Amino acid sequence: MQAPVPTLPDVDFREASVTVGGKRLSARIGGSGTPIVLFHSLLADSSSFDRIAQPLAQTHQVVVLDLPGFGASESVGSSLDAIADHIALGIAAFGLEQPILLGNGYGGFIVLLTAMRHPGLASRLVLADCGAAFPEPGRAAFRGMSAAAKEKGLDAIADVAMRRLFSAQFQQQNPQLVEERRKRFLAVDAATFHGACDALATLDIRAALRTVAAPVLVLVGEQDEATPPPMARELAAGVPGARLEVLAGCAHVPQLQAPEAFMKAIRHFIDET
Repeated sequence: MQAPVPTLPDVDFREASVTVGGKRLSARIGGSGTPIVLFHSLLADSSSFDRIAQPLAQTHQVVVLDLPGFGASESVGSSLDAIADHIALGIAAFGLEQPILLGNGYGGFIVLLTAMRHPGLASRLVLADCGAAFPEPGRAAFRGMSAAAKEKGLDAIADVAMRRLFSAQFQQQNPQLVEERRKRFLAVDAATFHGACDALATLDIRAALRTVAAPVLVLVGEQDEATPPPMARELAAGVPGARLEVLAGCAHVPQLQAPEAFMKAIRHFIDET
């Protein structure tokens, strides 16, 4: 008879914060080993990493960031360059040396900019469901969501936000999870949301991708409508030596939708030395 697989005890996470330029940057930190810093999506806050935080913390020091303007982290404005610089200083203030940076969606764009603007900061990058520039339909979607939310509030675009996070089939099969994500989305600071929409609607960093020196793993859900697979392919093609993996059946937040598949996709890459 095969011996049962031992269950590892949960790792305790603690709340932590540093002050950078007079602004608080907050995180939850747990585990030990090579640090890995998690950057969340615009439509899904830091709790979107809850399903992978414990598996990661068995082998790494896990830092689950509240990006500026989210959770307990104070806003530093909507400039993605300024946010990247702020986080780079925050990583130093937390005492993290050569961390792995893992970003999902909006967080992936910030990871990419942080690595570009601060060469040598990160040991490697995991870029999940992001890209280097949106095509015009994607830009229009950000402008439209922001305009509708300004007129009627975030509740008016909550259904749109959920469709951008999850496929229709997944929503039907997981109503409780989707309702929880809806509540999290409605708690987002409106000014932060509008600023991020404006920034993403104009971003184009394709010409600078060749400057990324750290090893890069690009992931994308095959059903992602927010940052669809062609964006990931363009990103992987532009970064020297980047690897690309498409996650079957997943949409924009694969670490939340299919945590075991997500961990399988990243495990070898994050454990490389």
